[in-house]
Amino acid sequence: MPKEKLIVGAIAGDIIGSVYERHNVKTIDFDLFCRQSTFTDDSVLTLATMDAIINQKNYGEAYQLFGRNYPYRGYGRHFHSWIHSENPEPYNSWGNGSAMRVSPIGWFGNSIEEVMAEAQKSAEVTHNHPEGIKGAQSTAAAIYMARIGKNKNEIKKFIMDTFQYDLERKIDDIRPNYGFDVSCQGSVPEAIIAFLESADFENAIRLAISIGGDSDTIACITGGIAEAYYQTVPENIIENVLNILPNELIKIIEKFSIKYRR
Repeated sequence: MPKEKLIVGAIAGDIIGSVYERHNVKTIDFDLFCRQSTFTDDSVLTLATMDAIINQKNYGEAYQLFGRNYPYRGYGRHFHSWIHSENPEPYNSWGNGSAMRVSPIGWFGNSIEEVMAEAQKSAEVTHNHPEGIKGAQSTAAAIYMARIGKNKNEIKKFIMDTFQYDLERKIDDIRPNYGFDVSCQGSVPEAIIAFLESADFENAIRLAISIGGDSDTIACITGGIAEAYYQTVPENIIENVLNILPNELIKIIEKFSIKYRR
């Protein structure tokens, strides 16, 4: 499959943002990649979602398997305990982990209803708080709508009407006072706004990271939406992503992209 057809937008956002999560940059002028750039839990669990869809696995089983196979990738304390639990139960999380792993569902679903239902299923194995579910659903819905050709105003209106997120703000207004916020309600709207303001995929990632905070996750969410909307990721970004990921994870991307890039 041609590299430009690989579905890597969310993963690219995660890898680019990985070095800025604890060292925020409040500008769009920064290096996209460096020697320390790596994939984090955002990429691991996005790939777990791909694997669950391809192989018709339970989301919870996939997340546990991938979490155990790729340890030390920045998992939250509660999620880390959940990964190793013999009897994993959802823990009412409203964290943005549900949104950062959901992007494949926006490519997999054939209707907005299917996307919303599937996003809820993927979220509620851990993030069964209403805000956790909302974060996953809004992200997946935005990706689905972008993929089928809806314009930014249509996407914005649907997200605002359905999820009551305030998307009327501007990145320049958010950036000065934005801090570290791992909640869905405090990061998913900001990630969507970065996409809405963007001119292309790279610009979307730069805007997302420029606000600071949980940079890899915000850029991961933005990247998933931006890729579906612009229908492409720059070749140099794809090359860097493929150079960083292990071959077994690249194979999952290839299988998923062959089946769902339509």
